[in-house]
Amino acid sequence: MEQNNYQGALQHPIGSGFNAKSTTADVIKGIDLTGRIAIVTGGNTGIGLETTRTLAAAGATVIVPARDIEKAKKNLEGITNVEIEAMDLMSPASIDAFANSFIASGRPLHLLINNAGIMWVPLRRDSRGIESQLATNYFALFQLIAKLYPSLKNANGARVINVSSHGHHFAPFNFDDPNFQQWEYDTLQGYGQSKTAVNLFSMELDNRVQSSNIRVYAVHPGSIGGTELGREAPLELFQKMGFVDATGNLLPEVAASLKTIPQGAATTVWCATSPLLNNIGGVYCEDGDIAELCADISCQKGVNPYSLDKISAKKLWTLTEDMIGLKFNP
Repeated sequence: MEQNNYQGALQHPIGSGFNAKSTTADVIKGIDLTGRIAIVTGGNTGIGLETTRTLAAAGATVIVPARDIEKAKKNLEGITNVEIEAMDLMSPASIDAFANSFIASGRPLHLLINNAGIMWVPLRRDSRGIESQLATNYFALFQLIAKLYPSLKNANGARVINVSSHGHHFAPFNFDDPNFQQWEYDTLQGYGQSKTAVNLFSMELDNRVQSSNIRVYAVHPGSIGGTELGREAPLELFQKMGFVDATGNLLPEVAASLKTIPQGAATTVWCATSPLLNNIGGVYCEDGDIAELCADISCQKGVNPYSLDKISAKKLWTLTEDMIGLKFNP
């Protein structure tokens, strides 16, 4: 019987045995991915690189689409079972070209891990006039999945993992002005609504594709040190948020709360490979398990109910098709 996670109906930890300290080595133990094919966006830096390394070591063939091919080659050097292809998530034509090339290869796609994303960026727009965080973190993801859907279906047991964030608590999706054409731009509001969109879409997509033996998950990796996510953020923003001192040094209590990169990638790998999730999808996961549904707005962990709302999810799907001119009817 098909299930859905509307209103957080399935948002209950399942006792995976993992936690915030678990690493990719812990969650992949005993898993053999020989013969499986995976795509990992952003798979050459940060937690994406760790995800690529872990899946490849377990036997999977991992395709890493990258905007900077030379950087990707350098970062992925020495990792076997990896293929590098060109793709720019801010370019719809580039996404289509990558997806069409993969479809033409005739290979099934067992794992699609949408890891790439941006945060703390100034206001900029893509060629369609869409705000960059919404374009990169959500619309590109929708387009890529839609284009790769035949290959996911052909895998007869595929999983799609969309990297979200606790940052979805920063903002619900703004259906009235998603591109900040009327409201003043706030970078964290933009980031928050893009990740709320990821959660809504992941839930709705799972509901629509589970009959094709595809399951979908949204993942919060945790707060992680050593990634490139904050490379464009001004020092003043981190100071305002209480992350660094007056000279830009990370506060000790903040540093102590951060996950390592192998810990940050663990939930992604768990969602991609755990047999405990064979019959469940559409859920938001963190710390190596399904997350709790937040009871109030001050919660420090878990998923906000507004990002699992059935009406909002269906409304977002229709809006997305209209805004990017792509019908997706799996």
